[in-house]
This record gives sequence, structure tokens and C-alpha cells, in this order.
Amino acid sequence: MKNTIILYVLFAFIITCIALTPVVSAETVEDNYKLYCTQCHGLNGNGMGINKVDMPTTPRDHTNTEEMAKLSDKNIYQAIRDGGAAVSKSSLMPPWKGVMTDPEINDMVKYLRKLCNCKER
Repeated sequence: MKNTIILYVLFAFIITCIALTPVVSAETVEDNYKLYCTQCHGLNGNGMGINKVDMPTTPRDHTNTEEMAKLSDKNIYQAIRDGGAAVSKSSLMPPWKGVMTDPEINDMVKYLRKLCNCKER
């Protein structure tokens, strides 16, 4: 219980720091993925990021074709833009609106489709 509370406080702190930090502009969608997503989703997008160890929910495996194909582009976009809680998933996934622009989020959706080798929906 104590570890869970510490974990939630840590994530709240991280999300607050992200919200107060000036936006870092990445040159490519791959750079944005490395900058914002790999901590939880892993360098290869397989859900094995360094934060996975202490998380009560396993981060989504973006390379899982079957699971990712079930998601609409709109759902993926909303999860990135508004955070996991907005799509009834983990509240540990922060909202990236204000950090990434709408075009960058759209590019991220396309990049995730590339990682999963599944078609846009």
C-alpha cells in the first residue's frame, strides 16, 4: 500500500513537472516517441519501459498487432491527447495536449500504426 501511494505521488509530481516545463520541440515523430513514451512503453514500443516495474498496470504493447488493431485512430488520438483516464485506461498515462501539438499527436497515431504493423481505422 505504501509503495502504491509513493508511486502515485511520484507520477503526480512528474505530470506536474511536465505541465510546467516549456514544450520541447522534437524534429520527428520518432523523437517524440523517444522523449515522451519510451519510459513506459519501451524503446521498441513493446510495453517494457523502465517505469514498468513499479506500475500497477502494464503499459500497452504498441507492437501487438492484434490488440492495436482493435483500437480506432480516434481512440488512440484521445488517449494521447487527453491521457489514459479519458479512454477508461490507466490514469498514470498523462495527457500530452499542450506538450504535443494536434499535428504531432496525429503523427504519433500514424507512428503507432507503423509500430503495430496494423492499418489505420
